[in-house]
Amino acid sequence: MHPSRCAAGCDRCHDLNRRAFLGSSALLVGSSMLGGGRVLAAEGPEPVRLNGPGSKYTPAVKATFVRRKNPSFGTAWPGEVYDPVAAEKMYTEKIRKTAAGLGMKVDVRPEPIYSHAEADRWLAEAKESKPDGLMLVLLDRQQHSWPTAEKAVDSGIPTLIYSPVGTSMTPNTRSLSKRLGCLIYSTDDFSQPALGMKMLWAGAKMRAARYIVLCGDKEYDTTLGDLRLPLRYVPPKAFIDLYRSMPETEQMRAMADDYIQRAVKVRDVERQDVINGARCYFVAREILKQYEGDAITMDCLHAIGPTSMSLPCLAWSRLNDERVPAACEADLGAIATSLIVHYLLDRPGFQQDPVGETAQKAIIGAHCSCPTLLAGFDQPAEPFVLRHHHANRDSTTQTLWRKGQAVTSVDVLVSGRDEIVPRDPKQADPAKPSKLLVSTGRVLGNVAVPPAGGCVTSVMVRFDGVDDVLAYPGFHQLFVYGNHEEALVDFGRLQKIEPRVV
Repeated sequence: MHPSRCAAGCDRCHDLNRRAFLGSSALLVGSSMLGGGRVLAAEGPEPVRLNGPGSKYTPAVKATFVRRKNPSFGTAWPGEVYDPVAAEKMYTEKIRKTAAGLGMKVDVRPEPIYSHAEADRWLAEAKESKPDGLMLVLLDRQQHSWPTAEKAVDSGIPTLIYSPVGTSMTPNTRSLSKRLGCLIYSTDDFSQPALGMKMLWAGAKMRAARYIVLCGDKEYDTTLGDLRLPLRYVPPKAFIDLYRSMPETEQMRAMADDYIQRAVKVRDVERQDVINGARCYFVAREILKQYEGDAITMDCLHAIGPTSMSLPCLAWSRLNDERVPAACEADLGAIATSLIVHYLLDRPGFQQDPVGETAQKAIIGAHCSCPTLLAGFDQPAEPFVLRHHHANRDSTTQTLWRKGQAVTSVDVLVSGRDEIVPRDPKQADPAKPSKLLVSTGRVLGNVAVPPAGGCVTSVMVRFDGVDDVLAYPGFHQLFVYGNHEEALVDFGRLQKIEPRVV
């Protein structure tokens, strides 16, 4: 049994589920996202500390309870049996505890909203203060309660609505259930609204994080489509010049030796290849520092492919393991997707080129840079082979995926993007909504390369309900350990990224 599997040998320990979130993720994410992830080696560099605005940003949410002023409901739901005062006290404590675990500021209105007029005033104040989200806890089914919820959604601010059992019927929730920018949890299980709070947190961090895009020949700042993600374009020459001027250090050698010792096999590569990959990692750290970035991507094949220096595949694998989103090939969709996966799911994803496998009715995800902490930032690394990139050069990790492991594919199609790989933000049209494609399935196995051709990490996944694998939608999707369909669909709806299960 693999050491990171549970005693029963199943995958449930690695899925993002609501109960596990309450017990661990909510309490850990606030501190761990602020600077680096777990240390991968006994010796070597400390994990990279982020320098961008996302690392310094504290998401803020305005919350309120909504009910009639008289706590006696009579025959109207939730009825005389319900104690709204006690419920308000209990849920206030849960909201504050969850927010503290996330590192989120939450402004809870001292008194519930008792009328339409109070609702209008509170929403006007919210629009003025521009919070990252609204949270409404409805303790009443009648009068102004659900009209207030509709007004909150109409404000354009991402709105989380929590309706404990007894405070709604389906006629109350039907009109809002599919609205973008709105998420309703109707349950007594607070783990659902707690996860919704994390979605507000993750969306806010995502929109605050600055992605360094090493592409083109000019340095400038812009934002990405309707998502408005901050991008800082930097010519790849900055990376190349720094690589060539940076001397080899003992830290680079220690990092390389650690990878060699931990690899289940070293195939073809020389120690110097691995040291050169480690040098790319230290260059990336310096680029993130100099240009104040929270994440990084590079048009690597065009910029570095023609040179004799090392491709950054090993460095990108390491950065993703250290909670720094690192996307390949300056793909703008992969930029957005990697932020969602890191902030929401607490694990790195594998950006890959999808290949239809008709005999197995599967998709082979193939790329030459794959993280090793696939089960989660606080979980043991997956086994890996050290080997060359598919161009038969440099060093990278061929991460070995577990057969039978549950997997989610997630892909953001930015502002009308289809299957192209856009590197120019002008190709994204802010007037068109972005989409979030989600699939779930299981790993069939790892494809041997060679005799097969293509990228060295090649994992075969059979996705549920996908029959025409030759027309599988999207490109450079991220494959992620665990079944996260429900969480991703809810996140997309709340953050106005139209979700679609494929």
